[in-house]
Amino acid sequence: MKKTIFRLLTAAFFCITGVFQSVNAAELPKIIERDGRHALTVDGKPYLLLAAQTNNSANYPAALPDVWPVVEQMHANTLVIPVAWEQVEPDEGEFDFSFVDTLIKQAREKEVRLVLLWFATWKNNAPHYAPSWVKLDNRRFPRVKTEDGKTLNSLSPHHRSTLEADKKAFVQLMRHLKKVDRQRTVIMVQVQNEVGTYGSARDYSDAAQKVFQQPVPQKLLDNTGKKPGNWREVFGKDADEFFHAWHIGRFVDEIAEAGKQEYPLPMYVNVALRNPYHPGEPGQYSSGGATDNVIHIWKAAAPHIDMISPDIYFRDHKTATRVMDLYAREDNPLYIAEIGNDQPYVRYFFDAMGHGALGFAPFGMDNTKYSNFPLGAETMDEKVIKPFADLYRVFGAMGSEWAEISLNHRTWGFSEPVDTFAPDKELWNARGSDGEEKTEKDPEDYTQRQNLGDWSAEITYGRPAFWIDPPKGNNPASGGAVIAELGKNEYLVVGYHARVSFSPSKELEGEQFTFDRVEEGHFNDGEWVFERVWNGDQTDWGLNFIYRPHVLKVKLATYEID
Repeated sequence: MKKTIFRLLTAAFFCITGVFQSVNAAELPKIIERDGRHALTVDGKPYLLLAAQTNNSANYPAALPDVWPVVEQMHANTLVIPVAWEQVEPDEGEFDFSFVDTLIKQAREKEVRLVLLWFATWKNNAPHYAPSWVKLDNRRFPRVKTEDGKTLNSLSPHHRSTLEADKKAFVQLMRHLKKVDRQRTVIMVQVQNEVGTYGSARDYSDAAQKVFQQPVPQKLLDNTGKKPGNWREVFGKDADEFFHAWHIGRFVDEIAEAGKQEYPLPMYVNVALRNPYHPGEPGQYSSGGATDNVIHIWKAAAPHIDMISPDIYFRDHKTATRVMDLYAREDNPLYIAEIGNDQPYVRYFFDAMGHGALGFAPFGMDNTKYSNFPLGAETMDEKVIKPFADLYRVFGAMGSEWAEISLNHRTWGFSEPVDTFAPDKELWNARGSDGEEKTEKDPEDYTQRQNLGDWSAEITYGRPAFWIDPPKGNNPASGGAVIAELGKNEYLVVGYHARVSFSPSKELEGEQFTFDRVEEGHFNDGEWVFERVWNGDQTDWGLNFIYRPHVLKVKLATYEID
């Protein structure tokens, strides 16, 4: 009897040990780079973030019942949600991670991954989410002063007291995650939220002025190729903004570095953008944040930040797509950390995928009855959710495979280029968008062309599927497509409310050509699963994606004639 009990206990011990070894052996999420392309890996495999981000104040257990139904309806695989300094350290030195524990437990039950947003020293410029013992003590935690001596509600990056207090709380959060989240439910962390300052290019306090007169750090000189001097001598008219960006970047980097020493998850910062075409002056936008003109400053200042990620609330095509061009860099993986949740933003998913984005996170996706219109939709309902769900359903079924393809192959993304939504002109222009209204449309307005090498692709919008009529666009603008090069003459194509056509480029000019084969299918454990062949009506007028997205594997060919 004793021997039997001993054997059972021994077996149980090794079983439990094996489970823990398996859990502990699971790879940490990480960002990898290959020939200037990037992927986020989760459980050792490339992972495509098909995310839903909540409204700001959904970070309490009582709000979660209003969050999960939308996540499910969207077919999102990841929830992006804040964790506020004020809720984890309401009294200095006393920590409460009960919300984090509840969140992780519920996410595991729903098989959804998490990205946590650390709302602390900065949340859109201000310390609103810092605990009362921080935001009400301006002596210990000083705010930014303008050049004329006015105090702004934005904490200064020049005080160790603020940095050390924030860092201490963040370290405790990361230490707790390491302890409770062996399953790697949390896959990434955003450090702060839309850092920077509105109303001033930088801090002009006495403490900041002393630093401003000091030599520019050698590390930044090396990065920019500048000769030594103080900030004004080195950077001239850009000195104030570059100074603020450098010191906020260093502040954020020290917090990230300390957090990674505890638990090295990927970490990123998000950006309240300036308009790349009409930027205005520093302080009119969030000065010191990683706007497009200071990405190089941030890259030098914050090496422990894995990526700088734009928050896109420009509705117009020209500006939204330009932002992606600016932030998709060989040294910076593109991740759309926030984007408006209204219908016109959905089409930009295709541009993001074409840029090799790690993921896409529309903001305000919950039923907490809040709307940030005109940046997003006026109300949360099925009309808002369905367009995202249509795309997430298709890409979710091949998320790992798509992320692998995007890491290793060329991809191109397209979205309908004519804007049909025009909110109040003043509000539109307040966000810096062009807000142009064209009274006459030309078919070329709805046509995009891309040289793929041997082949050229043409994407058009608003055409009958069974006719050669010129494109007239969709109302509202909603179309898009993405093309991935799988091999010679072979492409993966996904489209929505668009027609995709192929023809030989100059390299094959004059050749007779045809579709060799067009397969609709899906992926299963990395393998392509054939469903049916498109032919005849489905290919004679190009590849028409009408009511829902399809995944097609397209093989092109040329042939000789007498």
